[in-house]
Amino acid sequence: MLVLAVGMTSCVQREEAGLERVRRSGELRWGADAQGGEPYAMEDPEVPGRMRGFEVELADALARELGVRARFVQNDWSSLIPSLERGSFDVALNGIEVTPARSGRILFTRPYYIFQLRLMARGDDRSVTGLASLRGRRVGTLANSQAWEMLQKEGVQAVPYEGVEEPYIDLEQGRVDAVLMDDLIAQRYGQPRARLRVVGDVGEGYYAIAVRPGDEDLRAALDVAIGHVARSGELRAIFQRWNIDSASQQRMVEWSDAQTRQVLAQTQAPRLGWAQGVLFLQAALVTLVVSVGAMTLAVPLGAGLALVRLYGPRWLGRLASLYVELFRGTPVLLQLYVLYYGLAGVLRLDALSAAVLGLGLNYAAYEAEVYRAGVLAVPRGQFEAALALGMSTRMAVRRVIFPQAFRVALPGVTNDFIALLKDSSLVSVISVVELTKRMTITAVDVRSWLLPGALCAALYLAMSYPLSVLARRLEARLARG
Repeated sequence: MLVLAVGMTSCVQREEAGLERVRRSGELRWGADAQGGEPYAMEDPEVPGRMRGFEVELADALARELGVRARFVQNDWSSLIPSLERGSFDVALNGIEVTPARSGRILFTRPYYIFQLRLMARGDDRSVTGLASLRGRRVGTLANSQAWEMLQKEGVQAVPYEGVEEPYIDLEQGRVDAVLMDDLIAQRYGQPRARLRVVGDVGEGYYAIAVRPGDEDLRAALDVAIGHVARSGELRAIFQRWNIDSASQQRMVEWSDAQTRQVLAQTQAPRLGWAQGVLFLQAALVTLVVSVGAMTLAVPLGAGLALVRLYGPRWLGRLASLYVELFRGTPVLLQLYVLYYGLAGVLRLDALSAAVLGLGLNYAAYEAEVYRAGVLAVPRGQFEAALALGMSTRMAVRRVIFPQAFRVALPGVTNDFIALLKDSSLVSVISVVELTKRMTITAVDVRSWLLPGALCAALYLAMSYPLSVLARRLEARLARG
């Protein structure tokens, strides 16, 4: 029945494919990421819930040409193309750069904007003169972008980011040696920073609208609509309102079909091979290092917090309770952002150290509750008997209470460590390329989520399962004792 339902749904989707589907629904659903910010697409601060940006205006203009209305669909930028392929929206319109790998997998309309790849460095670092001077050094950019591919080819260590402002913060703090971004991003987020300088423009690229294969009629209609908007002067008027117009944009008015074919020359998308497999193993090692380091910090800190709450002075116990509630009651993602970016001016940590510290501090709160539950599970008479034998409170806890509490807490600690292995995927927001981030980068590159996802899952299982076996054996040994 499930297969039949999926088949019927697929048939319906094929019947409503392309331009017919858009006109029947009365709306052009376009996917974009509001995190990309100005000038692309972002929420209007004056009217919450409304979008603004030059691509918002472009989407409205193109929808009008098609006789429908435009509807924005939020989606993470790095997964726009996979989401488009699965049918989450009709088109992807969000600074989608035309690259050989993408044009070999999906359909692109004629370009609507020409951008430059702008390289920026710190003002006091005169060693950066171009991409050749950055070989082997760390350069920040957006993952799966044209800049990302260029850095890989030049032998530069590309550092992936999910936002457009974070790379320039890291550049100021000395965490990366340079940043390579589209000139629209550099103008808004990099060049206003006094401590940074423009090295130069090192390449040119095109923004175009991405369309699913099979929607050729929709692409043709959008090509006509873009051409009409460009020739009428509306396109450059939009650019002027957002201060992104230049003389080179006149080429969009005079653009020909032959130029489109030249830009969209198809090449085969890269395949998942041994090279990507090695990168997966390296990312798995990063995941393991972060997880072990964080747990090494969380276990003793959590035990200390539990003991302070149970046996320490009242004022210190209240502080420990406040710590536990604060770190359990706020998202670990927010804690990582604050630790790495919010405190960058007073606490300069590299990404890996911030990942270990952030996860360690967070999980210490959970470990504190696990150990506190273990201590409370030990009968009160054990503690009283130890005191009756002349032991001090500290000795009674160390020799009588805590060894028994550890046996009770062990399953919870093991479970937390396995959970930490998976939660380590969150550190990608501070530019750490761990296993899940590597999977998403590779999946977008090879245009397949099945094999990279299966490989990622296998590596996570390979890291967590031995720990489960070891914990069960230790529990059995303690039970015999």
